[in-house]
Amino acid sequence: MTIKNFSIEYDAINSQNTFTNGDTINGRIVVEVSKESKIHSLIFIGQGKARVCWSEHYGQYGHWVYWADEKYYNIKHHILRDANQDGTVIGKGRHVFPFSFKIPDRTMPSSFKTSVGKIVHKLKAELKQSMKLTKKAKIHFTFISKADMDIPGLMEPQYGCKDKSVNFFGSGNVSLDVHTKRMGYKQGEALQITAEINNRSSRSVKPKFILYEKKSYFAQGRRKLCINEILKEKFEAVESSGKETVTKVINIPRELPPSILNCSIIKLEYRLKVHLDVKCASDPEIKLPIVILPASEVPAKKHPPASDDFGFEAFASPKEAPRNTAPQQQTTPQQHAASRNTAPQQHSAPLPVEAPPTYATYAMYPTFIESDTYHSAL
Repeated sequence: MTIKNFSIEYDAINSQNTFTNGDTINGRIVVEVSKESKIHSLIFIGQGKARVCWSEHYGQYGHWVYWADEKYYNIKHHILRDANQDGTVIGKGRHVFPFSFKIPDRTMPSSFKTSVGKIVHKLKAELKQSMKLTKKAKIHFTFISKADMDIPGLMEPQYGCKDKSVNFFGSGNVSLDVHTKRMGYKQGEALQITAEINNRSSRSVKPKFILYEKKSYFAQGRRKLCINEILKEKFEAVESSGKETVTKVINIPRELPPSILNCSIIKLEYRLKVHLDVKCASDPEIKLPIVILPASEVPAKKHPPASDDFGFEAFASPKEAPRNTAPQQQTTPQQHAASRNTAPQQHSAPLPVEAPPTYATYAMYPTFIESDTYHSAL
């Protein structure tokens, strides 16, 4: 086989190896050949997209698959292009083609993956030779969208109240008032909950706090809903004719993914549920929305400046030594320049992103519900 290795790699800019809107990714495409070879084209692609797919069964034999796609960017650049049909000849050995790619600086959802849906951001390379199958290489990178501070009510106090009568095996009523300081919290931040319980019934009640996530997937007019508990706390019972104020501080797990509210086919939401456990009666409960924001971004390492617009800066600084552990043949800037003169930069036009459905719209979607336990955050 002529091509021994064809791969694409990039450099981390922080300890978490994450990127956000407008960041520049520096990397390289590596081509290693066992003998002198002719290449017709070498293409770099930066891509961001979302996809959902699930199946539902109806009766004994009915089966239906629902799916949907959403694209955010698809930026392509020819590093080597066959201008005269003869191709570009590269010698035996290891060749490194540096690149510098700027992530579009616009609203896009963070990386996300489950068995039902995923949001992926990746770098790809394609190498074409005459009369041979196209060689492909790809690598995913973790994209964390910048915190959206324009969400209505994000930094405002949240409040809910509920009154419930106790009719079975008891009498009287129970009231529950719940307060939080705001709706938005960063990963790892403390969430303080205050619950005021007024038990005017003949039975004791036990307060419980639950933080859970809602993952919604939308496709072809259907909605699939998965609900997972993340944290759960219970407290001492409030006896009959008692009144008590309970304060609880919950630390948002640092590994909890940020809320996803800017994708039209995937939505990741969080809720705080406070309810009173009343034996032999329906439990009064209050649900408050919680928005998880990404933790403060880690300052990125300095890197060569990219183009003013998002896209592809053809090559990194010639002074930057490519990373390798073996002897290599470095393609010269003159060779690159010749290629660049015949290969103008290409950008796919920004793809329009459909606005996410409003909360009111959810009622229009038939819902398919699953529920399991979120283990990794416990």
